[in-house]
Amino acid sequence: MFEGILKNVHEKTPLVHCITNYVTVNDVANTLLACGGSPIMADDEKDAVEITSLCNALVINIGTLNERTITTMLKTGKKANELSHPVVLDPVGAGASKLRTDTTFKLLEEVKFSVIRGNISEIKTVSKGRGTTKGVDADISDAVTEKNLDETVSFAKELSARTKAIIVITGAIDIVANSNKAYLIRNGHHMMSKVSGTGCMLTAIIAAYCAANPDNHLDAAAAAVCVMGLCGELAYDKVVKNDAGTSSYRTYLIDAISKLDAKTLEGGMKIEIR
Repeated sequence: MFEGILKNVHEKTPLVHCITNYVTVNDVANTLLACGGSPIMADDEKDAVEITSLCNALVINIGTLNERTITTMLKTGKKANELSHPVVLDPVGAGASKLRTDTTFKLLEEVKFSVIRGNISEIKTVSKGRGTTKGVDADISDAVTEKNLDETVSFAKELSARTKAIIVITGAIDIVANSNKAYLIRNGHHMMSKVSGTGCMLTAIIAAYCAANPDNHLDAAAAAVCVMGLCGELAYDKVVKNDAGTSSYRTYLIDAISKLDAKTLEGGMKIEIR
């Protein structure tokens, strides 16, 4: 199903400019290398716009905001739009503070995003301008369950129609949607929530996959989500086998991403279309 998506990433080695947060920047870089892409990080406006011009995709992650980087995000986003490069937004903690929420809406007003990825509380903030984000984690009251799944799928499709972006909602059940079609993905393991930055890592993989597959961002994003979730499962298997903990899990996760092939993905992904 996604063999061509993965093949394009490894053949093209897309260069992804990440304006990301300093909590997870190293893991984001190593994950991009592991998945077949190539990372570069620049957040000073005198450097970042030029770097964006050299790259194939841009990630804007608001996890550790400051006034300087906000200006850089806006300028690089506009440059990527001029070049028709995919831009992926990760609205980390949107709804948790006025600065994060206001910045999210400033970015949405001035930059065209190819994909917006967040947990359900962050995506609800993107949609409604307010949310119940608990720090950078989704509020338990927002959780996507089998009971509210159809409603959440409809919400994602409607938001995609409004923003003209692929909407990726990650959680126990992942949703990847455009205005007409949604993928539901049930891969992953709860231990992923015990490692800081797995969402940031996924956002970077999405950017690499979209850059390498410019004509099919929906399938590219869905493939990236499947990859991350399945690798989370494979990493947990190694944790159990080696009686390891969360630090080893983080390493096993990146290892699994680096070794994953299309055959393993096809055999292990749990995906359906709505």
